[in-house]
Amino acid sequence: MKKITLLCEEMGVDPEECIPYGFDKAKIDLKVLKRLKEKENGKLILVTATTPTPAGEGKTTISIGLTQGLKHIGKHPILALREPSLGPVFGLKGGATGGGKSSITPIDEINLHFTGDLHAITAANNLLSALIDNHIFQGNELGIETVTWKRCMDMNDRSLREIDTPIRKDGFVITAASEIMAILALATDLTDLKNRINRILIGYTKDEKPVYVSDLGGADAMTLLMKEAMNPNLVQTLDGVPTFVHAGPFANIAHGCNSIVATKLALKLGDYAVTEAGFGADLGMEKFLDLKMPYLSKEVDAVVVVTTMRALKYHGGAEKFNEKNVDAMLKGIPLLSKHLENISNFGMKYVIALNHFYTDDQEEVDAMMKWAKDNNHPIALCKGFTEGGPGMVDLANKVVELAEEGSSFIPIYNKEDLPQQKIEKIATKIYGAKEVVFSKKALSQLDKYIEYGWNLPVCMAKTPLSLTGDPKIKGLPEEFTLDIKEIRPSLGAGFLVALTKGIMVMPGLNKTPRAMSMEVDEDGILVDGDE
Repeated sequence: MKKITLLCEEMGVDPEECIPYGFDKAKIDLKVLKRLKEKENGKLILVTATTPTPAGEGKTTISIGLTQGLKHIGKHPILALREPSLGPVFGLKGGATGGGKSSITPIDEINLHFTGDLHAITAANNLLSALIDNHIFQGNELGIETVTWKRCMDMNDRSLREIDTPIRKDGFVITAASEIMAILALATDLTDLKNRINRILIGYTKDEKPVYVSDLGGADAMTLLMKEAMNPNLVQTLDGVPTFVHAGPFANIAHGCNSIVATKLALKLGDYAVTEAGFGADLGMEKFLDLKMPYLSKEVDAVVVVTTMRALKYHGGAEKFNEKNVDAMLKGIPLLSKHLENISNFGMKYVIALNHFYTDDQEEVDAMMKWAKDNNHPIALCKGFTEGGPGMVDLANKVVELAEEGSSFIPIYNKEDLPQQKIEKIATKIYGAKEVVFSKKALSQLDKYIEYGWNLPVCMAKTPLSLTGDPKIKGLPEEFTLDIKEIRPSLGAGFLVALTKGIMVMPGLNKTPRAMSMEVDEDGILVDGDE
């Protein structure tokens, strides 16, 4: 482990551009991007996955391990990840710092308060709510009739989905689903951040005229709360690979990527920038390519697709996916093939990263490697969890080879397509839906938004556990219908959010949350958290 100021120096960050938060983390001033504006970008590597299982497949572990592997073969990689939300940390999924020898540190601090970014986002979001309610209380000069803006908190709490206040009916979303989070992730500097905040839709007048933050005021105060949060956070892997951890929008209800500025810093300061997109290639990757990549001025050079034996067996119908079951594993492969087909349809080159677990059966592994070889799919067996960088050398070499070849992005829809067409193309081409059914409410909203001139890209809000809108449907589904219940404008973020049936923007805790199993010793160290 290196002192954070020394890590900055080795990366090429000047002392006045490094803002230490103790000895092991720092914020990086965005002046670096201005200074390195003319410097050539490194290669951009995107890590995605097959449709995940409730147990998780270790995508972040692979992302971390890949950078360690690249370092091990003499490259200079930089990793760019999302910030964890307290909701999953204390709920079902857990933290987001990798595992075993492929981890970033300081683990507990990253998973908890870190540098305070999520608190700043929460405060800015709720300041806007307070300003809206105060405006209505003080006479409602703008004539606000309907408020669409929600409060937020960084915790899973289903009881807050709907609340009554003295002013109006309201509700909470989790901070990772707040538009403020999406704005932070997509903003390129403080001016852009403020401009995006001003574009936020807060509600409508009685005659359905949209009301924006720019009408109400308060964007500068919200920007002030987020001033420090705008600077990316720097930490490191266990073996000293620089890692930016910044912004954390969920991929099932937001766009699921870390910040534009952190990824740009990784591209300027490293020869390989490794980043990931949330959940599977149907959700996070599609959103990365359609919603984030246009702001990077850099196309993805290669895609890494993470899968596991247990994920393939789970989607192949196995009831116990930790037990040997070659047949179920092979039955799960068509789902992997669908994801690979989608990646190819986007014009991207890919390599499969088979994340190895110590419980994996060798016969299953051999069958998987044979399938990949027989069907000309590049694949690497990844042992980063147990071995760190040395266990990721094969993947690193394959990524370097693919990145040198490069990819050529093919969009899945046209900018000129209407929002309804964009939704239908994503659902049919990426998910494999036979048709898309829109509720009367969604159709009415789409008509209204076109009248307002809001023909924007689309961010799908859908379960990550299935290609369909039903989390119980595993594997590669046959003909199915995708139901769209509502369309919500995120004008500051620059997209329309299409909510599928059953999606929640404020999750609830599971029956036995991880918070109940955590144990802290007398020094404040987490000694038991079911890691």
